[in-house]
This record gives sequence, structure tokens and C-alpha cells, in this order.
Amino acid sequence: MSGITYIRGDATVPSVKGVKVIAHVCNDIGGWGKGFVLAVSRRWPEPERAYRAWHRDRAANDFALGAVQLVQVERYVWVANMIGQRGIRTGSKGVPVRYEAIDTALDRLAGHARALGASVHLPRIGCGLAGGTWSRVEPLITERLVRHGIPVTVYDHGD
Repeated sequence: MSGITYIRGDATVPSVKGVKVIAHVCNDIGGWGKGFVLAVSRRWPEPERAYRAWHRDRAANDFALGAVQLVQVERYVWVANMIGQRGIRTGSKGVPVRYEAIDTALDRLAGHARALGASVHLPRIGCGLAGGTWSRVEPLITERLVRHGIPVTVYDHGD
């Protein structure tokens, strides 16, 4: 038993009470336009705007693999932009997912979630366009979040 709750639904619409962080993986080149970010942008413009500004000003901030940017979108809802993939294409260096960056980002996310008293809601991060496998990502979520008492819900979209 992983301690993660799995449900069918939309991760941008968590149906629990209290403070919620919706976490997802972004790339390290400033691209925003495919995958789960489209669902995020349909609901709120702030995460995309914040991510693009974060990337644009990267010489003067912490934008890099493993970094986390928290963006408040509603009174009790935050979106965590986590940099967990190198580029956007599978090529000679393999798939874009970077498990060590996701691990670092989840560790940082845990600190934010604890400070906010928040639950974490996410799709199967790193496993769509980033090309990762859930068997590698799930243990990172368990280690960094669940073992520290942070409630986690993973959403599988579709029927």
C-alpha cells in the first residue's frame, strides 16, 4: 500500500476541504503548451504567467531542474510548477524526464505543503510527455510526501 489515493478525475478540481497544492512537472526551457499545463491554463492564467516570468528572469532567480514555484490561484488553492524535465523531446540523451530533479522538487514541495497545511493533488507527473514511468515516480512521492504525513491524491483523467 503506497499511501497515495488514486481517483479518476481532473487534478485541477480537487474535491477535498482545506488547503490544496496542485503539483505538476514543467520543462527547463520555458515551454508551456502541451500536456497537463493546458488544463491548468484553462482554469487559471496565473501559473503560466508566473512560469514564463520565472524562466525569462532565470539569470536572477532559482529557475533550474529541481526548483519549485508556488502560485496561489484561489484562496485555498496553489499550483506548484516543478522543474522536472530537461527539454521537451526524446533524443540521443533519452526521454526528457529527470527523476533526480523530480525528487528534489518533491522534497521542496513537502516543505511548502507542511507550511501551508496542504494536501497535494497531481496527475501521474513525469509520465506523459516527459516519458517517465510511474514505477520510478511513485516511490519518490511516497518517500518525499506520504512518509511525512502529507495527503496525496493522484488523478487519472478519462473514463
